[in-house]
Amino acid sequence: MDVVLASNNKNKYREIKEILKKFRLRCFSLADAGIDIDIDETGETLKENAAIKARAVRNLIKDKIIIADDTGLEVDYLAGAPGVYSARFAGPECSYLDNNIKLLKIMRGVPKNQRKAVFKTVIHIIFPDGYEKSVIGKVKGLITENMRGENGFGYDPVFYLPSLKKTYAELNLSQKNKVSHRMQAICAAGKLINSYLKKYSTQINAVVFKTPFTNGK
Repeated sequence: MDVVLASNNKNKYREIKEILKKFRLRCFSLADAGIDIDIDETGETLKENAAIKARAVRNLIKDKIIIADDTGLEVDYLAGAPGVYSARFAGPECSYLDNNIKLLKIMRGVPKNQRKAVFKTVIHIIFPDGYEKSVIGKVKGLITENMRGENGFGYDPVFYLPSLKKTYAELNLSQKNKVSHRMQAICAAGKLINSYLKKYSTQINAVVFKTPFTNGK
């Protein structure tokens, strides 16, 4: 079955596509589907934003499973911020580096026992018959005092996993996909999709895009 990810974020797509392979699901980006839209994330929660993105693409594609994710870093010391504003924490059009620099500046001098944080991903799924469901994944960690590692994206260089003694950015993609919040959410989504398709296989026909795609096979 083909799954369309309601995102143009190449980093997210790369992670999600790789995880969904083990569920025998082919993942396509908006670019693969020939869709070029900007979706305003006006929700007040991760779940609301994920649903907004999935429904926007659902309006354009009816015969595929649509999934959308919204991810946020919640820092205890900041009362859960940046949370839903994680991607634009340092302001409009900010970069990943801008966000990390701002976070580290705010957290400068904060003791280790107050640097706890949670990374959360919410995946919203819409099936071809219109059924919708959200799943969540989350991982606890600490905010480092300095950026560490060259891999990953977003807040990966400052999110430290005590159990591995490394930041996300110090893990390669395979290692990250074994422990990350996104992995948990996508695995939950993959299991739900396969279960739903098995249950309603007579009502839902697994069809392919009318335009040819070469990736994801």
